[in-house]
Amino acid sequence: MTGFGSAEAVAGSSRVRIEIRTVNHRYLKVQSHLPAGLEALQPAFERWIRSEVARGHVSLTLSLEPADTEGDWTVPVQMDRARAYRDALRRLQDQLGLGGSVDVALLAGFRDIFQPTEREPVPDALSEEDVEPVLRAALTRLGAMRVEEGQRLASDLESRLGAMEDQLVRIRDAAPRRLLAERDRLRERIQELLGADIPVDEERIAREVAHLADRWDIHEELVRLSSHIQMFRETLESGAADGVGKRFGFIAQEMLREVNTIGSKANDAEIAARVVTLKEEVERLREQLENVE
Repeated sequence: MTGFGSAEAVAGSSRVRIEIRTVNHRYLKVQSHLPAGLEALQPAFERWIRSEVARGHVSLTLSLEPADTEGDWTVPVQMDRARAYRDALRRLQDQLGLGGSVDVALLAGFRDIFQPTEREPVPDALSEEDVEPVLRAALTRLGAMRVEEGQRLASDLESRLGAMEDQLVRIRDAAPRRLLAERDRLRERIQELLGADIPVDEERIAREVAHLADRWDIHEELVRLSSHIQMFRETLESGAADGVGKRFGFIAQEMLREVNTIGSKANDAEIAARVVTLKEEVERLREQLENVE
């Protein structure tokens, strides 16, 4: 899941700031961006992150600033450039007969003479004990943000389950009508072949319809799919933290299997259309599961 967390604290002569960002990823991948000289802390950062985050692409950035900001700025003066401005202004005075004086106030207007720079902080020999509290605080804020996203994600998953259940009800209602429509179609077709004077053998039609009922029966698939939806919902509502992503993935895979079987037995335009909708909902479900730990 996506998230962001940051924290900062003073350690030695430096102010340490840690930012952690996470984006969706199938597995856990940790990437650290540390100032030169602090690379030895990378294994510890990865260990702490893995203890809190199970999946996602995690990007950690550590930055340093001087804890005491007084005296951090220097303003070097470009003396050669200042002399060139002074000499140029005096030539203008001489050649154009201008009055006034070339003084500090006038030269101060040429900003390229002054080039203030911030002194780069020199990393202290920071230890794991110095940075761990900062990282833990950033992870806490990251976790809070991911919990909020998880709640929104759960709401979306629940809406997908509801949409699938609605399609199941409609398929269950439409299924018996297939046989009635097929019975009527057979009767009309046979009557056309035999002619109006020869009665149709209703018992033979009934046997044929019974045979089709066995081939087209989707009751078990509907029951299993309904059971998978309920299992998914129970897992969603359980609040379990360990391995739910893999469990969701397995249930979604079984859902798709049942939907495909229903489609192969549909033999009805309405049911086939609803099977397509079911497949779309399952695929959306599986896409969202990439965000679930």
